[in-house]
Order: sequence, then C-alpha cells, then structure tokens
Amino acid sequence: MSATALTPVPFGRRLKRFMADRPLIPLIILLVILVVILQILRPGIVNERWIANTIKFAIPLAILAGCQTMTMLTGGIDLSVGTVATMSAFIMATQVVNQDPAVAFLLAMMPAVLIGLVNGIGVGVFRVHPLIMTLGTSLIGTGCLQVYQRTVIASGAKIPDFLAWLGTGVTSGFPNALLLFVPLAALIVFTLARTGFGRLLYAVGDNERATRLSGVQYWQVITALYITSSVLAGITGLLYIGLIKAPSLSLAEPLVLPSVAAPVIGGTSIFGGRGGYTGTIIGALILTVLTTLLTILQMPEGARRILFGLIVLFVTAAYLRIVEER
Repeated sequence: MSATALTPVPFGRRLKRFMADRPLIPLIILLVILVVILQILRPGIVNERWIANTIKFAIPLAILAGCQTMTMLTGGIDLSVGTVATMSAFIMATQVVNQDPAVAFLLAMMPAVLIGLVNGIGVGVFRVHPLIMTLGTSLIGTGCLQVYQRTVIASGAKIPDFLAWLGTGVTSGFPNALLLFVPLAALIVFTLARTGFGRLLYAVGDNERATRLSGVQYWQVITALYITSSVLAGITGLLYIGLIKAPSLSLAEPLVLPSVAAPVIGGTSIFGGRGGYTGTIIGALILTVLTTLLTILQMPEGARRILFGLIVLFVTAAYLRIVEER
C-alpha cells in the first residue's frame, strides 16, 4: 500500500467534496441563515403570513428561472422572458375587458408562442447566439407592446377575478399559486430527469458536436426548448399580474436578472450540461428572502441589481474553480 493512500484527507477538502456532491445542502443552509438574519433584524417578521407572502412572490421568479434553467442546460440564455411575460399580462388585462376570458387567454399566449418560435429558429437554424437573439426579440416585443398600448388606451384594463384569486389568494395558510406552481415544477423536474427531451438538453449543453454526430436534430431540440420557455414566461405573466394587479409596459422586466441569478445560485452552469430545477427553486427562494432583507436595510433598486450581478459573477467563478480542480 502506498504512502499516499495512507495520508488522511484534510477536513476542509472532505467538506468541500461533500458540499460539491450534495449542492442542495449548502443552499438550504444559506436560506436558513438569511431567514435567521431577517428575524434578528426584524423580530417577529417570520410568521405564517410572511412565509405565505414570500412563497407568492417567489413562485413567478421560480417559473421564469425554470425557463433560464432549461436554456442554460444547452449553453444558452433567454433574455426575452421578461418581455414575453409582460406582453401576455398586458394583453390579457386589456382584452378581457371586451372578450371572453378564454379568448383573451389565447390572444395573450399568441405572442409568447411566436417569440419562442422566432427565438428557436434564430438560434437553432441560423445559429445566432442566444444572448443576441433573445435580446433582439425582447426589444422588438417591447416596441410592439408600446404600439399595441395606443390602440387600447381608451378601453382600459381589468384583472380577471380568477388571476387575482390565484395570485394573491391564500387557502388554509397555503398560497393558491401553489395549485399552478406544483404541477409545473413537477413537470419540469420530470422532463429534465426522465424524458428523452430532457436528456437531449443535457447532451446538447455537454457536447453539441457529439450530439449532432449521433443523429440528433439540433434545430428541433432548440426550437422546442425556446417555445417551451416562452410559453412558461407567458404563464408567469398571467400569474404575476394577478399578484401585482397593475398592468404596465415593464411589469416583469425587474425579474429578468434575478431569473438568471436563481439557476446559477442553484447550481446550473451557464456553460451548459450541468444543473437541475430543484436547486433553481431554492435559489429563487433565497433571492426573494434576500430582497426582503435588502428592503429592510433600505437598499435602493440599483444597489440590488449590482448585488445580483455580483452573485452571478461570484458563483460562476466558483464553478470554474471547481471544474479546474477536478
């Protein structure tokens, strides 16, 4: 037996390896620490009502972060999710005034499907970088929404009662939004872990060239991915307007940067091929609690965005260091 085999592994290295193999544990520890700090700064704030409100605001972020998780697994990103969510919410609120809610819903989801299709074709067929492609469609969507606003400015807007109930309601201490989120989250987790489509997302992000050589139609996978991402973003917009109850042309835009930060915090690599949705959900909860903490500390919105950007940079640097060490 060699001397190297007898050398004990330092505790720090063993702890680091343990945390790397079980990434959800440090995330849960961080979440608990933030809640404890919040309770210390504002005694009595952590109660049943606070937990329900935190979950209500974390759910829209978690769904948008699910869009980013799936696109990041392929080495991409979707910066159009905020615009898609805003468009769906604004169109729903203005069309439901004169249309049947089912018709208004279909009209609200049409831009989501269209933008997702354009993103998928641009990235998958014409090989435009996802960052550029989704940023371009986001700007185009914002311009179209401003033109649309002028045509409906006289008719006003209305929040459907069902969306208000879903966004703000609480039943037996549990937010009603969980009725939407739990099935969606289960579907995303199942898709990534148990379906061929999910395995293809990991494969494309891990080695796109090898995936192509194995006979996979890359453009079909990418097109389906971005359509799915946009549809989820549209659903998020409908839920979010029920929560906020104030349609605007920038409704969901503040969620874009946190939706990128949440999967990164949750262990999803921006380089593709690594991550999962469970960690993203915890990442969304961490950011929501952190936002509450920063509000108590009276930190301005600009400083919050700087902090979220630093979080993304720090976690990415930490991931690169782990990869190099391995």
